[in-house]
Amino acid sequence: MGAGHVHKLYRPGAGPVHRLPPHTKIAAVLAFVVTVVATPREAMWAFGAYAALLAAVAAVARLPYGVLLGRMLIEIPFVAFAVLMPFVAEGPTTEVLGLRLSESGLWAAWNILAKGTLGVAASVILASTTELRALVLGLQRLRLPPMLVQIAGFMIRYGDVITDEMRRMRIARASRGFEARGVRHWGVLAKTAGALFIRSYERGERVHLAMISRGYAGTVPVIDDLSASRAQWAHAAALPAAALAVCLMGWTL
Repeated sequence: MGAGHVHKLYRPGAGPVHRLPPHTKIAAVLAFVVTVVATPREAMWAFGAYAALLAAVAAVARLPYGVLLGRMLIEIPFVAFAVLMPFVAEGPTTEVLGLRLSESGLWAAWNILAKGTLGVAASVILASTTELRALVLGLQRLRLPPMLVQIAGFMIRYGDVITDEMRRMRIARASRGFEARGVRHWGVLAKTAGALFIRSYERGERVHLAMISRGYAGTVPVIDDLSASRAQWAHAAALPAAALAVCLMGWTL
């Protein structure tokens, strides 16, 4: 991973959220998500409080809400799954807008939508305020298995490389007058996918040989200083601590 590699998900900034060490933010988001999942689904007000906490973090980080909402569209498949649950779940039913829906299905759909949306929102904020390279280093700092960290790092570094290869192949097809208009063109697209796989595999072999020739022995040295002070840990813990208080109130009220 080159030091100058900046992913499009990251939005540069100099606020307090951007300046926090990556491993503190990863730990804070993980603790926040676990707290949200542990909240009883019947405490609907608690999920509104969680959303307000995330909105406050986004405001401190100076992230445009429109950008965050646009990136959260990635959860649409889960929304579609949740919408179907009231129609397929069994048990007592209730009438909503003239439709007979399962009560257990409605609660399950609400549980998935509320907790899933909050988890996606927290992840989007993390990715928007932390460079992907720093996230990988943060995972390494948190003592995750080195092999998993390296795989994640290579995926981040070479995902864009493969995407650029796909773009060049698409331009080459278009320059030859090719347009995918129906089933009869699937064969060309299949051959393109096969050629992309072969090129990616060959590129991976060349990269591996280049790394070995430079002394790679299975581990990547950590050059960056990612130490965090107690104050930085305290700032990062503010979000999960507030969420924990909301969760405890949700169980007691």
